[in-house]
Amino acid sequence: MAADGNAPTTTEYIQHHLTNWTYGKLPAGTYCDGKSVQETTGWTVAHCSEEMSAMGFNAIHLDSMLWSIGLGLIFLALFRWGAKRAHSGVPTGMLNFVEALVEFIDKTVKDAFQYRSRFVAPLALTIFVWVFLMNLMDLIPVDLIPQLAAWVSGDPHFYFKIVPTTDPNVTLGMGFTVFFLMIMFSIREKGFIGFVKELTFHPFHPPTKGVGLIFAPIIILINFALESVTLLARPISLGLRLFGNLYAGEMIFILIATMFGAGLILGLFAGVLQLGWALFHIIVITLQAFVFMVLTIVYMAMAFHNDDEDQFTH
Repeated sequence: MAADGNAPTTTEYIQHHLTNWTYGKLPAGTYCDGKSVQETTGWTVAHCSEEMSAMGFNAIHLDSMLWSIGLGLIFLALFRWGAKRAHSGVPTGMLNFVEALVEFIDKTVKDAFQYRSRFVAPLALTIFVWVFLMNLMDLIPVDLIPQLAAWVSGDPHFYFKIVPTTDPNVTLGMGFTVFFLMIMFSIREKGFIGFVKELTFHPFHPPTKGVGLIFAPIIILINFALESVTLLARPISLGLRLFGNLYAGEMIFILIATMFGAGLILGLFAGVLQLGWALFHIIVITLQAFVFMVLTIVYMAMAFHNDDEDQFTH
């Protein structure tokens, strides 16, 4: 990547590919090194990182929303098509793939979730396929769709990321959605009192009689602090694990792409590297979707499980 003329430097190229198409509430002021003036506070599309920073939390990544919702609709359409054409005979083609995937998810859920629920298996199927489709976008050449979007918009500096799982807002949003489902089912299965006892009676059981009662409140507070940290760590680790792996994969693709403009030899070498990394990355994107699904099943099983059932029943 040369820095002469209007060509971006390597740093500018990488930063551009790692920046989202952002829409938000921008305060009045001068931005983008004096090139952009916002006369009044209002909602607009950001044209530089300075404007994105000024928007703060009053912003949304349009590209992440567009691709995640679009790929979710593709998943729904594909499996609705499969459900309508399912029959008792031997499936072929795409129908065979859909049925095999449903059977695989069903077996995985039965192995990891030992309770009765009509919700968990569809949730696991949705998460696996949806996350896989979002991860799969990482295999598309890094410049193909962003350059097409820039041509359509008429702005050569148009920001447009196509891998939703490289956006922590998406992965953490999914992680906290699983977290809230886990809390909801935990309260439904154990009752609010049982859920609170689970947070306050572990890992140290407070004394219930004798002189030890004096220390019971302290032990309960310690338990609550420890269990709360453990509880909140689940959605954060779930989201950041997926984000970190896909972000690293995207970064490697971008770094390889910077080599294509550095001469014929390096360009050919970059082509070989890109092909090799893409083949390896197929394993990564599939594994990350599987891990996200399995951890979701495990967390849901924890919501249904009661370690101290005898203790909490009267």
